[in-house]
Amino acid sequence: MVDKTVATVDDAVADIFDGASVMIGGFGTAGMPDQLIDALIARGVGDLTIINNNAGNGESGVAALIKAGRVRKIICSFPRQSDSHHFDARYRAGEIELELVPQGNLAARIQAAGAGLGAIFTPTGFGTLLAEGKETRNIDGRDYVLEYPIHADFALIKAHRGDRWGNLVYRKTARNFGPIMAMAAETAIAQVSQIVPLGELDPEAVITPGIFVQRLVQTGASA
Repeated sequence: MVDKTVATVDDAVADIFDGASVMIGGFGTAGMPDQLIDALIARGVGDLTIINNNAGNGESGVAALIKAGRVRKIICSFPRQSDSHHFDARYRAGEIELELVPQGNLAARIQAAGAGLGAIFTPTGFGTLLAEGKETRNIDGRDYVLEYPIHADFALIKAHRGDRWGNLVYRKTARNFGPIMAMAAETAIAQVSQIVPLGELDPEAVITPGIFVQRLVQTGASA
């Protein structure tokens, strides 16, 4: 019997190791898997490469992970905002590495990894510092930059409901990066508000099929 559910968030992140690359869903705080992140902090692993839309908000989520000193490198599109003070302090101190990726490119590179593509050409970034040292090509009169897929060892995502096979549905904008991150990681771990019996999810509403999810835990948190 296929059952991908685990009892606790601690069980869900138990195999994340030092030096792992971890995708974390969320657009700001919308769709942020806070309870999985808290469990990851409690686990004590470090030297992590984090792939996320931004570099953390306030004191929770990715910001808490950075504050705890667990992040070696962050790949994101929006590293600085008014409450990203933990990233700012560690970056200025030379304690964290930043790879800045325009948001569209970030999504496209993650999606390319999930689709099994070797690389993609994108016009975004051409002629800027972000294209330095990268292959460029003119295609049909337009200039493009070669970008490589972003893979990860793990993806931590948040969904609204799921079943024991790992099928997931999301709540409105909380969906954001979750579906493509699940496809791009070796192990996708989802926290869900509710685990329902098989057959209760409308197949037309399932955004992430269970084949892309290896583990899920019910947290009861609003998604």
